Amino acid sequence: MGSLKAILSNPDDLYPLLKLKMAARHAEKQIPPEPHWGFCYTMLHKVSRSFALVIQQLDTDLRDAVCIFYLVLRALDTVEDDTSIAKDVKVPILMAFHQHVYDREWHFSCGTKDYKVLMDEFHHVSTAFLELGRSYKEAIEDITMRMGAGMAKFICKEVETVGEYDEYCHYVAGLVGLGLSKLFHASGKEDLASDALSNSMGLFLQKTNIIRDYLEDMNEIPKSRMFWPHQIWSKYVNKLEDLKYEENSVKAVQCLNDMVTNALMHAEDCLTYLAALRDPAIFRFCAIPQIMAIGTLALCYNNIQVFRGVVKMRRGLTARVIHGTKTMSDVYGAFYDFCRMLKSKVDDNDPNARKTKDRLEAILKTCRDSGTLNERKSYIIRTKTRYNATSIVIIFIILAILLAYLSSTRTYNM
Repeated sequence: MGSLKAILSNPDDLYPLLKLKMAARHAEKQIPPEPHWGFCYTMLHKVSRSFALVIQQLDTDLRDAVCIFYLVLRALDTVEDDTSIAKDVKVPILMAFHQHVYDREWHFSCGTKDYKVLMDEFHHVSTAFLELGRSYKEAIEDITMRMGAGMAKFICKEVETVGEYDEYCHYVAGLVGLGLSKLFHASGKEDLASDALSNSMGLFLQKTNIIRDYLEDMNEIPKSRMFWPHQIWSKYVNKLEDLKYEENSVKAVQCLNDMVTNALMHAEDCLTYLAALRDPAIFRFCAIPQIMAIGTLALCYNNIQVFRGVVKMRRGLTARVIHGTKTMSDVYGAFYDFCRMLKSKVDDNDPNARKTKDRLEAILKTCRDSGTLNERKSYIIRTKTRYNATSIVIIFIILAILLAYLSSTRTYNM
């Protein structure tokens, strides 16, 4: 539940953290008894705990389809990510992956840790896939085919221009947005969203991850994996790896801010997409990752630590986002708060300061024009805490005892 120091510094995180812990335990107990479905949901918890929590809110039929969709694309991504696989081996697998999902016997050993288990025992995923409804299977097959082809294309080329950057992100994430929109429509719960809006939902998340993961991707063994477009980074350094060296700190931050500004262009489309959703569970499923993305961009902007280590939202704030995102008013409020935070960090001497401020102001205007900002309590930009450390420790102990009691009660009732 995070360190005691973090909780004392952010006492409002305590209750959401407790709720998140309880939700995680509940989700783990909902794993189906069938071996193949049990494997799929267990693996989902291992490769993405946050996704596994949010997906539990969906109805069973749609939840199963989204679970398999995620695992199929995660397996495809594992093949693409494994830099130890020769291109002449990797490309045919990527191109044919949409066919492999129909084969209960197919597997391919690659990746590491939990991802290797996923690949070694992929037959469980195929078995579950074959039990889905036809419209779900067709949507997953189509997106897997298009994504595999796109990944194969970029295995053989570098990301040079901003246009190619958008194209790569479309293949690996925009298509996820299109696929999810198809699954939502197939469930009968949502109208089919436009490809443009669905694509932006994926690109906003993917570009955030690419920015945040610079150092991890650069240090990938045996070979670095980088997707920052040459058209952007070449304005600041001669080689992409130069951004991580201390003597290039000023240029590195300017390049980083350029990348964040590029990602912000998708935010308004994301708000439009989310505002059109009708089903509360689907809405939360889609909204929470988008809020996490704008929050991560706010933390990364103008932050040299992106090139030194890991920059991510603290666990308590993540819990507050998950706990506090229920309506579109919450989304507008979160985007508004994080954009204000980001705007406060813009240095007028930054080469892209004007463009950054213009994009932020457009997002802020959309949030203000919603007319809902006064309807919610900000859970991101906090007022000064009214609690002292002793009070927080007492509350923490009481809630810990309550959690232990509730857990033992559920065990007894089972």
